[in-house]
Amino acid sequence: MSKNVDHQNEYLRSGLWKSLMLISVLILIGISGYYFFFGYSIIDAFYMTIITVGTVGFGEVSPLNDFGKIFTSLLILFSIFIFAYAVTTISAYLVSINSILDYKKRKMQQKINTLKNHVIICGYGRNGKQAAVKLRSYNRQFVIIEQKKEIIEILNQEGILNIEGNATDDETLIKAGISHASFLITSLPSDSDNVFITLTAKQLNSKLSIYSRASEESSLKKLKIAGADHVIMPDKIGGDHMASLIVAPDLIEFLDNLSASTAGTMNVQEIMLTNLPQIKTIRDLHIRENTGCTVIGYKMENGEYIVNPDIDFQVKTDGRIIVLGNTVQIKNLNKVFGL
Repeated sequence: MSKNVDHQNEYLRSGLWKSLMLISVLILIGISGYYFFFGYSIIDAFYMTIITVGTVGFGEVSPLNDFGKIFTSLLILFSIFIFAYAVTTISAYLVSINSILDYKKRKMQQKINTLKNHVIICGYGRNGKQAAVKLRSYNRQFVIIEQKKEIIEILNQEGILNIEGNATDDETLIKAGISHASFLITSLPSDSDNVFITLTAKQLNSKLSIYSRASEESSLKKLKIAGADHVIMPDKIGGDHMASLIVAPDLIEFLDNLSASTAGTMNVQEIMLTNLPQIKTIRDLHIRENTGCTVIGYKMENGEYIVNPDIDFQVKTDGRIIVLGNTVQIKNLNKVFGL
């Protein structure tokens, strides 16, 4: 289907070029005929050709003989046929463009409909774009919701799944596959919009984990009440990070290197134990032997973190194990545990 659409588009574009070529040739023939056969000046020949081809109906520059009348009549007939062909081609081209856009939208919607446990990013500003870059580096599937047409065009060019629309609308979230998504990031600059999206998203999918941006501290509590699992204040994080670089530069650079999966040599990954009911202790996972990764932490069901847990530490199915490894080791981890 895609090849047929491209072929049709190419065919219509060639038709446009043919129309322009035919019109240009017709004008040249008219100018040459009036100039060489009837002794008109170049300006008069151009004038006569334009009013004849355009079927304007103005008077002749000078009276024409019978041959001149036949020449002019033929010029008018050919111009009518060529302009009719051009109008038909242009109309078909415009209709085709709309058809192609509709086809691409349907194709993208079909891809979105097949996604499961994906991430929805509301807004493709600075924070949304950075979130998308990070998710892409982890090969996580995501869908962008954006209103601005120029950004949608960029996303389409980059092959990023997207929905054009307002993220505060239920229909837009449904199109983005919220019913079968696992996470939602709302990074709009307006805190009130983020609150509204959080409320709407929770109503559409109560199991959804929501990560929201906040610009004002007064919005933190509102977003939590609305249903946001995590609220991030970019300005606060940025300020804290800069201050931490002054106080403990080596430590912060090391932690930055751990989190930068695309640029760093060491990465951090987590293992959810929900699908591993047979696991009783960290030793049972055989992480070091099978992947080369090192267990550096364990998140308990109450949210408490255990740093550097013992290999005989008792785990539960609703806990999470945090491991450290290089790129190859993390790939092995993902393969072994199906992450």
